[in-house]
Amino acid sequence: MNPLFIQRIAEHTHLKNWQIENTLSLFNDGATLPFIARYRKERTGNLDEVQFETIRKSYQRLVDLQKRKETILSSIGEQGKLTPSLEKEINDSWDETHLEDIYLPFKSRKKTKADIAIENGLEPLAKLLMAQRGSDLLRLADKYLSAHITDAETALQGAKDIVAQWISEKPIVRERLRKLFMSKGVITSKLVKGKEKEAEKYTDYFNFSEPARYIKSHRLLALLRGEKEGFLKIAALPNQEDALQAITSFVLKRDGDFAEEMMDACTDAYKRLLRPSLETELFNDLKTKADQEAIAVFAENLRQLLLQAPLGQQRILAIDPGYRTGCKVVCLDAQGNLLHNETIYPHPPQKEIALAKKKLASLVSQYKIEAIAIGNGTASRETEFFVKSTQFDRALKVFVVNEAGASIYSASKEAREEFPQYDVTVRGAISIGRRLMDPLAELVKIDPKSIGVGQYQHDVNQKELQENLDRVVESCVNTVGVDLNTASKYLLHYVSGIGPQLAQNIIDYRTENGAFTNRNELKKVPKLGAKAFEQCAGFLRIRNGSDPLDNSSVHPESYAVTQKMCASINATVEELIGNSELINTIPIQQFVTDTTGISTLTDIIEELKKPGRDPRKMVKVFEFSKEIRSIEDVKPGMLLPGIVNNITNFGPFVDIGIKENGLIHISNLTDAFVSNPNEVIKLHEHVQCEVIQVEIDRKRIGLKLIKNS
Repeated sequence: MNPLFIQRIAEHTHLKNWQIENTLSLFNDGATLPFIARYRKERTGNLDEVQFETIRKSYQRLVDLQKRKETILSSIGEQGKLTPSLEKEINDSWDETHLEDIYLPFKSRKKTKADIAIENGLEPLAKLLMAQRGSDLLRLADKYLSAHITDAETALQGAKDIVAQWISEKPIVRERLRKLFMSKGVITSKLVKGKEKEAEKYTDYFNFSEPARYIKSHRLLALLRGEKEGFLKIAALPNQEDALQAITSFVLKRDGDFAEEMMDACTDAYKRLLRPSLETELFNDLKTKADQEAIAVFAENLRQLLLQAPLGQQRILAIDPGYRTGCKVVCLDAQGNLLHNETIYPHPPQKEIALAKKKLASLVSQYKIEAIAIGNGTASRETEFFVKSTQFDRALKVFVVNEAGASIYSASKEAREEFPQYDVTVRGAISIGRRLMDPLAELVKIDPKSIGVGQYQHDVNQKELQENLDRVVESCVNTVGVDLNTASKYLLHYVSGIGPQLAQNIIDYRTENGAFTNRNELKKVPKLGAKAFEQCAGFLRIRNGSDPLDNSSVHPESYAVTQKMCASINATVEELIGNSELINTIPIQQFVTDTTGISTLTDIIEELKKPGRDPRKMVKVFEFSKEIRSIEDVKPGMLLPGIVNNITNFGPFVDIGIKENGLIHISNLTDAFVSNPNEVIKLHEHVQCEVIQVEIDRKRIGLKLIKNS
């Protein structure tokens, strides 16, 4: 590890050098982020996952920057132009943009006007012009005539081309203009002529203008999409006079001659060379920031979605609603296994209400159903009313389940592998039922981008998006923990240190040998070596196994110290688990060592108090308003219950029980200023809203938050 890199990260993050060095050492040794965060607190000083990721990314950025420096130094050296001062300037630079500014004059490129002028011997004339000394430039230009340069005006123009390129390549000029573009640049957009009808969804941007430094990420991404689709023309420029002033104040001499010619060169440098380059750079910078914001929103939404409350292991009747094709019904046991499936037709055109009720009641009785899950897609409200009007032989809770992405999963390779004998409708209904039982276990099977909780997810950097979403899924899975004997391979492969192949090996071993009885048995799984065991063991749970600690987040490496802690108060692990009063008598300071500190011991104590406890809240029943069934029923002033099903930078979208979602604009969340909707509201939160606006033709409903749970 490069000590200079560690020092630079420490200065940037305000972390200690040893924290950074130890974190990087753990990563280099193959430790995963969840493992380091949970089981190496002493070595890292209790850093969190965000800090770990910052350290990893920062170090990689510095490694990449150093490689780029070496490439640049080599390139300039091969050209024979590397001076000691230039080499020092490159080595001292730690800013990617400044480094590229330094390298710009030495880059290989297509032949420019200036390059042609230099080939024609006009560089000395350009130097005279740049120096701004002397008089009668045209007379001086006569000295540089040749077969290619036949008159003084052509020579002078060539000299100005050279000067314009020199000006555009000066790092200080580029940096001044770069700051001007960001501080004074204005983003504008106009409709492409003749695209009025096609571009209707971009109406707000037909004649748009906003300072670049203030533009919100969602607006920028919308503008860029509109341009990409050929509906908008966009620009990001400061006032031209301000830009020229920034250039001339640096290159024009107050008492110099040739002011007019130099002004021509400055204007050309700006319009032809600097403006296009810096406008593109500004858009790229803004796009990068917008991507980061949009990805952060998506990641937070996904985290909340994955960690939403589970119903737990109960027998479920799940319904994927539909009109013409009927409602697909499946019955699942408490482990989510399919027991039965069929189709009922309670809605038009068949409208077999009585028969459908009879079938539903029979299934509930036959399969001892404990709860009903209804997908929130087409015919959801009608199906909910139908189910609640049916008489059953027991009290049942009815839940409306967000089915976003269920159709994607049902047609996927994973679904075909799980249920090869059933069609997509059955698979979709199974997925809806399982989502109610355990949202995390089911949603990990679906590409997060298909779950519908993002903001312009198809417009952002896809590699960055995928990496961030994968980290969120990994974090959630390891936060909750995984039942080793019931988890699918899709859930297992997100467990720290496992991955797809080991997940399959675990499933194969379990199929052949039966349920695992203790964590040590994992070592018998093919290709699951000591390192993988270290990384994964603490996140895997075994219920009713041979060792009660195997159903906790206590890592096997801490079993010995846990036994000593028990012995110190003459108790067994079994006696200690769940007994807070007894646990609080343990003198944990006695067990502090160089490798096991207070943080680890405190974690062990807390886990013994509530071993294997699911950190997620329990699911609550929710009912939509019975007054509305379509947007035509929604009126301003109504108070409606709803469920938050997406959060964007400009506010959350709320399912109020009809096809169209309502939007609570960020300004309508509270009376106080809100910069981030997640400060006020969470995904899948139950809310009470007031309708403040209804646009039936545009299918828009504006809401104001009254109360959230």
